[in-house]
Amino acid sequence: MELVNGRYQLGGVDLLELVEKYESPLYVYDAEKMQEQFNKLYNAFPGVKLNIHYACKALSNITILKLMKKFGTGLDAVSIQEVWLGLKAGFEPSEILYTPNGVSMAEIEMAVEEGVKINIDNISILEQFGAKYGSIVPVCIRVNPHIMAGGNHKISTGHIDSKFGISYYQLRHVSRVVKLYDINVEGLHMHTGSDILDAEVFIRGAELLFEAAEDFKDLRYMDFGSGFKVAYKEADVTTDINDIGGKIASRFIEFCKKYGRELELWFEPGKFLVSESGYFLAKTNVVKQTTSTMFAGIDSGLNHLIRPMLYEAYHKITNISHPTGTERIYAVVGYICETDTFGWDRKLNEVREGDILAFHNAGAYGFSMSSNYNSRFRPAEVLIYNGKAHLIRRRETMEDLILTQVSLEI
Repeated sequence: MELVNGRYQLGGVDLLELVEKYESPLYVYDAEKMQEQFNKLYNAFPGVKLNIHYACKALSNITILKLMKKFGTGLDAVSIQEVWLGLKAGFEPSEILYTPNGVSMAEIEMAVEEGVKINIDNISILEQFGAKYGSIVPVCIRVNPHIMAGGNHKISTGHIDSKFGISYYQLRHVSRVVKLYDINVEGLHMHTGSDILDAEVFIRGAELLFEAAEDFKDLRYMDFGSGFKVAYKEADVTTDINDIGGKIASRFIEFCKKYGRELELWFEPGKFLVSESGYFLAKTNVVKQTTSTMFAGIDSGLNHLIRPMLYEAYHKITNISHPTGTERIYAVVGYICETDTFGWDRKLNEVREGDILAFHNAGAYGFSMSSNYNSRFRPAEVLIYNGKAHLIRRRETMEDLILTQVSLEI
């Protein structure tokens, strides 16, 4: 987002004009930024067979999935519904890795029927899988490396108390299950969390997978998950992707030589690819002065962008309607019947009723975590692609809200 002649633009498109056309609140994404992030990641791992699977839970609009397919990514799906979306978007079944958690064997069987790659993180399910499919359907095994990593405990997934993955210390039992049922293990997987800065976190987990690989002689790939940190604030510390890429690639090449075969190195980024591409635009309904606080109340809330309330995520906020206004301190809040504060003590150009506020880093886990709480409609989504704005999801209506309801005559 850049200021051009007093007006904010994204990809050459005037943002205030988008709000005038599609109303607020509104999600807007920049395809060029997504491509830039993909290229940055793809070029960071020299000398290895790199395979990037987009974690579509971050932003699952089917147009975005098609865009990722065009970039050359595969897909990381965590539900059968995401699998179906991926197939509708044009991904081949072999390009989709299904990585569920806590689902029934029945759902896993549906994924097998679709022909996608299966990732299992539970010994009980592994036993059921082996009993049903034996060596016919290859699997990947998700390992919990017992590494605490991530920017918030709610997005740390590889520690000892996490529900995700099979404990590294249970791998001897996993080996017995694999041999008993003649299971074809083609991949090993780990994911320690999000907002990881240190290459050593990945290296420590990688070493555990390398050691585990000794018991699995037919591997084709290793998946190190993702969790690369993007910038949220000015001068924010971010993951040095080239440093991490160089160190992991070098160590992976050494491992492959020892293993006796060149494997594929997989990652499954979501936030890294789409977060910085997205902006959430909302209109200021009220400016309210209390005895201690100046509130800017907008036409949205935790129903549209829950990250600040769910795990204290920081989103930079810009008043794009009044870029030259005197800076004042505001608490930006929503219209939901809950305490839905987007940010306390934010220095913004003077906010007036009717002004449009832009929330940065809204491409990941914004719309995909939205809801109809308070019976509010979910917003529209727009993609800036090749210098033009394209509506990729219309705003909901009352008809959408009651579409699946069955009205009983009382």
